[in-house]
Amino acid sequence: MTLKHKLDLIHQEYNQRGFVSPDPLEFLYAYPQVRDREIAGLVAALLAYGRVAQILKSVARVLDLLGPSPHEYLLTRTEADIVHDLKGFKHRFTTDGHMTDLLVGVGKVLHRFGSLEACFLSGFSLEDETVIPAMSHFIKELTRGKKMGILAADPERRSACKRNNLFLRWMVRKDQVDPGGWGEIPSSALVVPLDTHMFRVGTLLGFTLQKQASLKTALEITRGFRELVPSDPVKYDFCLTRFGIRGEMNHDDLKAILSNDL
Repeated sequence: MTLKHKLDLIHQEYNQRGFVSPDPLEFLYAYPQVRDREIAGLVAALLAYGRVAQILKSVARVLDLLGPSPHEYLLTRTEADIVHDLKGFKHRFTTDGHMTDLLVGVGKVLHRFGSLEACFLSGFSLEDETVIPAMSHFIKELTRGKKMGILAADPERRSACKRNNLFLRWMVRKDQVDPGGWGEIPSSALVVPLDTHMFRVGTLLGFTLQKQASLKTALEITRGFRELVPSDPVKYDFCLTRFGIRGEMNHDDLKAILSNDL
């Protein structure tokens, strides 16, 4: 049995919404409008660090503030309003000031471009192998000199940008798990969201020999998956990272599946 066949079997079994929880991705399903979903998705992805229970609590706090239409909220509130509404917010290293700067930055992007998608596309070229150049442009437009702390990972600093790539996976891909909504960026340009689980998988599969999770590592692992699925190198990200995230699915189980008869 080939590696791709094994991965496809894992994907068929585990790439289901029933395996999403606990994951901040769950929040996106509540937003049928793409312009609201992209904002909720950015908030959920950028806060996706630390213990999952705290992540879910922090994301819920911000999204409750933004209401049923985050897009409308950010177009109609002043910076003073947002400062007031977020007073006392804290998620590990992210303060109310960092989160305020992010939401104010999103609001300014909406006024300049109309949507987060349009902003991202303004820096994207179909000639680019990956979304990384557009991601750097996107982060610069969001920050505009603001200090957002850990929320503003920039690939120009060689960061793996795990949470940025997670956001893009959610918004670009559309299947049983990823809700999609951004239709002009090809899935072929996506980069794996490199967390500890995907790092272990990429090492196990021989896609990288790197010793730490950097942008170089993420790109190497992405290239490995692209050899198997050129049109969608991030296809297996969700199902493979369930091993280690969900209590009943551990990395040793995945290792046994992948090592058998390869």
